[in-house]
Amino acid sequence: MEEKNREMNKAEIEMADHDVGAVMGFSGFGKKARTFDLEAIFEQTRRTAIERSRKVLEQEMERSEEGSQEQPSHAGSSGSPTRKGYPGDLVSWPGDSGSDDDSDMIGPPFPAQLSGLDIEEEETVVGPPLPPGYGKPHDDTDEEQDDDDEDEDDNPVKRIPDSHEITLIHSKKTVSALGLDPSGARLVTGGYDYEVKLWDFAGMDASLQAFRSLQPCECHQIKSLQYSTTGDVILCVAGSAQAKVLDRDGFQVMECVKGDQYIVDQAKTKGHTAMLNSGVWHPKIKEEFVTCSNDGTVRTWDMNNEKKHKNVFKPRSAQGKRVIPTTCVYSRDGKLIAAACQDGSIQIWDRTMNVHTKFHNRQAHVPGSNTSCLSFSYDGNTLASRGGDDTIKTWDMRNFRNPLNVASGLLNFFPMTDCCFSPDDKLLVTGTSMKKGEGNGKLLFFDRQTFHKLYEIEVTDASVIRCLWHPKLNQIMVGTGNGLAKVYYHPVKSQRGAKLCVVKTKRKAKQSQTVTQDYIITPHALPMFREPRQKSTRKQLEKDRLDPVKSHKPEPPVSGPGRGGRVGTHGGTLSSFIVKNIALDKTDDSNPREAILRHAEEAEQNPYWVAPAYVKTQPNTVFAEAESEEEEEDDEPEWKKRKL
Repeated sequence: MEEKNREMNKAEIEMADHDVGAVMGFSGFGKKARTFDLEAIFEQTRRTAIERSRKVLEQEMERSEEGSQEQPSHAGSSGSPTRKGYPGDLVSWPGDSGSDDDSDMIGPPFPAQLSGLDIEEEETVVGPPLPPGYGKPHDDTDEEQDDDDEDEDDNPVKRIPDSHEITLIHSKKTVSALGLDPSGARLVTGGYDYEVKLWDFAGMDASLQAFRSLQPCECHQIKSLQYSTTGDVILCVAGSAQAKVLDRDGFQVMECVKGDQYIVDQAKTKGHTAMLNSGVWHPKIKEEFVTCSNDGTVRTWDMNNEKKHKNVFKPRSAQGKRVIPTTCVYSRDGKLIAAACQDGSIQIWDRTMNVHTKFHNRQAHVPGSNTSCLSFSYDGNTLASRGGDDTIKTWDMRNFRNPLNVASGLLNFFPMTDCCFSPDDKLLVTGTSMKKGEGNGKLLFFDRQTFHKLYEIEVTDASVIRCLWHPKLNQIMVGTGNGLAKVYYHPVKSQRGAKLCVVKTKRKAKQSQTVTQDYIITPHALPMFREPRQKSTRKQLEKDRLDPVKSHKPEPPVSGPGRGGRVGTHGGTLSSFIVKNIALDKTDDSNPREAILRHAEEAEQNPYWVAPAYVKTQPNTVFAEAESEEEEEDDEPEWKKRKL
């Protein structure tokens, strides 16, 4: 009986635990559960548990009766031990004909606890029916969010972050270079005005001012700017033959060497000898970058060795002649280097093999047109090219002979017009050029598979040149032909970036450092002592500026147009002092004796320095009386005469 009661208690506890779990809604954790009538559920659970325990008790009684009837004959024939003390045990004994199991167990019987566990595992749990819709999402808001997610998966246009925008004013000339560091904290812009400006999203306020402006390449137009994979340096490619590497604050770290322009074989020179066209960093090796130039070469560089290039790639035309590369790019894995040339070809080399091309297409674009951009997709299987023939094409790297898709009629007036893939690799983005007064430049979005134009953004009344879609920020940066750099973002789908600076208020302008005199109000003072009332601070500053004392006006020269005020006038230098005080002194000190005796009478009457100290020890001074020159000549010989 104790064993039966124990099994009944286990069954009731198991049933109660299952019912409580069903009521608490553990299977649908995280979703808002419906409200149930708990009293009705508990009552139903209690009735079901009672019925179930009765059935279990009846089954155990039947099994015990069958075992007691078969036990004497079985014990007499086989001599097996009786199962005394194990009522209702379901474990089959050897030679037990009443057991339903086909497999015989050899050895002593299992304890009652293990046998109870076996029963629990074999028996199916019976409980109250679950409420309709249990374990399924039933919140309307959750269903709407799921529907929205499904719609975004089906329609990639909804992922474009273009609901908000900010405008950064670079200059009045074309923004020809654009770069964003991997973390998305800083933006760098360069243009035809030779200037490079650095923008810090976290440090800017709503006034949107750059924190640094510089001209790293003197009077050369900036053609390409890109942060390295670590974001600590910037590659600056301008119209000169030497690329430069700047740090995050704009200071020069490295400058590539210039080659010898009188050497015919460009592989024998240490660097480029003509104007650069483009340059990018290696996606995996942080010290390596590649540049292409009008000297007909594509060169790779190492930051640790600025005195010579690393490798040289020489693109050739179909006739084997030299051809100028207009743009170059690394593949996503960094193993390939692709370059587009002026003859309309696209040539791709293995990074370690610089002699023969691995892929090439001689008729990718119209010969004579400058292909402005090459871009690899994130999966590395597709290459997009933005041609100077007003087209954009995609190429499969596994079959490079024919383009996958072509879109034409896209005006391109600039040799650095961009094209890029969206972060989800489903869209292809590019900009269009526009003549002045003929409309607005647009940013176009194409489906990568079908190449249908899905969306467009009218940016401004000028050409759209540079475009960059940052995967971490989910923001789109655009450079235009009228000197603007626009940032498109979404308040929910985008992260940081432009969202950090638009919420900050503009800083107040700093007050003038000039300290004005405090105005003391004396209402009962006499009119002659009363100060005039100040009307405004600006007027008071103007008055103080005219006052030479308050404005600390420097003293003018004593005479002549001299420089430096009184410091540099006559007598200020040593030579002028000697001339003024010694050379031009008219006093005649040719006879030193007479000069001393000139002060004898005054010294005798008013002794101050020497005479008082020797009054008691020194005799009276006796000076020789001066005689006429004639008497001296007569009385004294010539050799005794004193020379005066």
